[in-house]
Parts: sequence; structure tokens; C-alpha cells
Amino acid sequence: MARMRRSAGVPPASKSERDARDPHKHWHSRGYLPHCDVPGLLQSVTFRLADSLPSEVLEGLRFEAGDNTELHKKIDAFLDAGYGACWLKQPEIAERIEDALLHWDGTRYHLLAWCVMPNHVHVLIETQTDFPLPGVVHSWKSFLAHAINQHLACTGAVWMHDYFDRYVRDDHHLAAVVAYIHANPVKAGLVQDECDWPHSSARLRSAGVPPASKSERDARGPTTPISP
Repeated sequence: MARMRRSAGVPPASKSERDARDPHKHWHSRGYLPHCDVPGLLQSVTFRLADSLPSEVLEGLRFEAGDNTELHKKIDAFLDAGYGACWLKQPEIAERIEDALLHWDGTRYHLLAWCVMPNHVHVLIETQTDFPLPGVVHSWKSFLAHAINQHLACTGAVWMHDYFDRYVRDDHHLAAVVAYIHANPVKAGLVQDECDWPHSSARLRSAGVPPASKSERDARGPTTPISP
């Protein structure tokens, strides 16, 4: 067997050295869901309450769905049905979630769109260097779990452990993702007009505040994902 030459005496970088240079995980998996974590991507993220999707229902949906896209659609439809305690429909809790999403806008990420539903949250952000997506989502969920438990005077798990994310491929896809997020309350039968839902960025768009344009994103130097 041929021996690898290291004439300069420089060994390959260890995992810890690579992680120190780039904390982002690129393509990775936490259980059964694949995630993409690359700085500069536009990422659509959905996280949900712990009781919003019973494990037996999830297993059934996974069995029925042919791929992750189909699974995502089936889970979204189930979430929109409003299963569980739906704590997020309480205005005080929904407002805390919006405040948390807006708090780090412009520093850890750029917040483009969001919608707080009764048992789940949709968020569209542009990720930033040195702030990996898993850490951003964890910070949201950790802070909000404490705030929600405090508000409800209870303890225990608030959020499902994992989350869904999809990166936005182009401006056409961006428009479709924003439209989907804003239409969620209408699709779930909660309001007739998306701008009437009080806990969504749709009301800002109705006032003429669009998500970041392509030229603005290009000026910040977005990167592209690495294929899994």
C-alpha cells in the first residue's frame, strides 16, 4: 500500500482545528432531519411546541411521505390543524416571540419574515458568519422556553427538540417562501386576510417594507450551500 507523503511535516487539520476556523456545520443531521448551515444563506426555519405533533403521528407521516419535502408538507398541514395546547395563540406569548426574533436582527442574522402560529413559528433569516443556524435556533428556543414557562407558571419541555430548515435558492424561491409564511394564518382558517394576523411580518409588507433585495444581499456577499 502506498504511503501518503507529508514531506513538509504538516498533518491534515484536525476536526477541532476545522471547527475553530469555521463554526458552521454545513450539511448535517440531528436525528432524522437534514440541516444546512452556511453563512450568508437565506434560511426558512420552522420550530414547534412539544405537544404540537404526537410521536406516533410523526412516525405515521414519515412512513407515508416519500421524501423530506413531502414529509414537510404533511407536517405543516397537521400543525395548521392546531393540535395541542397552542400556547402561542396567547398575545403575551406571541409578542415575546416576536421581540426575541427582532432582538438579534442585524447582528446575529438578518430577519426577513416571520409568523407566530398557535403551535409553531415560521422564520426567514439570512444567516451571518460566526453565528451558526443551530446556535441561533437554540438561543430562540432556550430563551422563549423560560419565558413561556414563567408566563404559564409551569415547568417542562416547551419545544420539540428538532426544527425544519430550507435554504432559499433564488429570488423567485424567496418570494414563494415569504408568501407561504404570510399566508399560513389564512390557510389555517384563522383570518381571511394575512395582514389581519397580528403576529406576522405581513403587516409590515402591507406598509411597504419588503424583505432584503437581491442587490442588498449581493452587497453583503452571500455564499451558496454545499451539496450534501
